[in-house]
Amino acid sequence: MHDTTRTREPWGEAEKVAWRARQQVQRSYKELVLDRIEALTARFHVQQTGSLSYDPSRYPLFLLRSRDWSAARPTVLITGGVHGYETSGVLGALQFMERDAGDYLGRVNLACVPCVSPWGFETVNRWNPLTLDPNRCFYKNSPAEESAALMQVVASLATPLLVHMDLHETTDTDNTVFRPDRAARDGVDEDLWHIPDGFYTVGDSRNPQAEFQRAIIDSVRKETHIAPPDDQGCLIGKPLEQEGVINYDAQGLHLCTGFTRAHYASTTEVYPDSPRTNPAACIRAQVAAVRGGVDYALAALENH
Repeated sequence: MHDTTRTREPWGEAEKVAWRARQQVQRSYKELVLDRIEALTARFHVQQTGSLSYDPSRYPLFLLRSRDWSAARPTVLITGGVHGYETSGVLGALQFMERDAGDYLGRVNLACVPCVSPWGFETVNRWNPLTLDPNRCFYKNSPAEESAALMQVVASLATPLLVHMDLHETTDTDNTVFRPDRAARDGVDEDLWHIPDGFYTVGDSRNPQAEFQRAIIDSVRKETHIAPPDDQGCLIGKPLEQEGVINYDAQGLHLCTGFTRAHYASTTEVYPDSPRTNPAACIRAQVAAVRGGVDYALAALENH
């Protein structure tokens, strides 16, 4: 795809304020996320770790942890909603904790932050209210509250991570809304990319763990189709490393999976706009991704 979005000047504060004023609440963080977290309090240690200053009572932040946390066990982190508009990431993290976590309790320490960006979740946005992308802001003194809060949570765990699964989506609105907005915000020309039809993962080019990524893909293909490459052999502009897998410099780009330095890390990407899938299948695909990744990591530990 070669359509190009053009603009002359990057946004100043007035344009950012105008953008924020256009955003509308489209769904309920309380009903879709907080109520489900509350229902899990009997099974997990549920801790409020902070809140977003935009509206602290509306946007509290929560961490779910295994009740029998032990330094002798490996630790698994599941994050969803770093980009709030990526619905199955949030709902997939919750569904895993509700239905699947029991299979792993006693074998690993489980930590889950199901919705990193609740304002983005409610307004169906990639950015936060300051027009910042949280998934480019995981660094010291981060200007994004959402990113800073998650970094504090991970530091509080005080344990190395065996696995970090960060659950995302790639949607048609990446081309129709978010990339054009970014081009306007930054005052640049930006080519729109081909939206992959299917599931894929993004590994870390500094720690790719190809077999781990393959195990995720093999697990997910039971629930939804795997994205084929475009005519250039790429997914979202990156060369295919193997079926359904590309790599980014997660640390250099300040992505969520980069700062945690987990031994095994993957960013999942579900395509909810495909005519070949539906919302429930996308959620199941996220759960399958987590299971496939954690199962591989535990088997690798046992074999060493």
